[in-house]
Amino acid sequence: MAEPKKNVQSLMMQTLVFATNNAHKVAEIRSVIGNLFSIITLKEAGIDIDIPEPHDTLEANATEKSRTIFQLTQQNCFSEDTGLECAALNGAPGVKSARYAGEQKDFQANIDKLLLDLTDKADRSAQFRTVISLILDGKEYQFEGICKGHISKAQSGSSGFGYDPIFIPEGETRHFAEMSLEEKNLFSHRRKATDQLIAFLQEYIQDGTH
Repeated sequence: MAEPKKNVQSLMMQTLVFATNNAHKVAEIRSVIGNLFSIITLKEAGIDIDIPEPHDTLEANATEKSRTIFQLTQQNCFSEDTGLECAALNGAPGVKSARYAGEQKDFQANIDKLLLDLTDKADRSAQFRTVISLILDGKEYQFEGICKGHISKAQSGSSGFGYDPIFIPEGETRHFAEMSLEEKNLFSHRRKATDQLIAFLQEYIQDGTH
């Protein structure tokens, strides 16, 4: 990990703009970060734009979003890009996870398409991967979280969002959509990336005060 930049001014900037308006993602991040920083959404920051995700990697898309928000606000901010990567589909849906069935971002349609695409595949292993791009005092840092598992043949559960009704993490028999947020966080790719983000922020703060 890169050595945190010593800047006491950062201690006075306890708010981080999260480059999303996805309520589910915000809830997951806030449940992990707690009171370390105040997390505000794009809407709460007064930003009403659709940030493009034109790249073919999660890393590049995360950077695109965080840099866009930093250029608009000059505030410390972070973004994340998450993809579901299926081994039998050469990593698809990947960066296209939210738009797998079309630009309408209909996750039921996405699920239906994925189950259809996996119909004749013996290997149903998959992983969720999250990349967080943090811009702090103008410098970017990235963190990655991975949750391995497999895609079920039928949906189950009503919690969560996205592909949660068909994803079962390693070491479990239940789908993500059958778990509470606290239970999901024990496995969550987003939680793993956020834990790295938190560790970095804590080190950053401590470094800036000594």
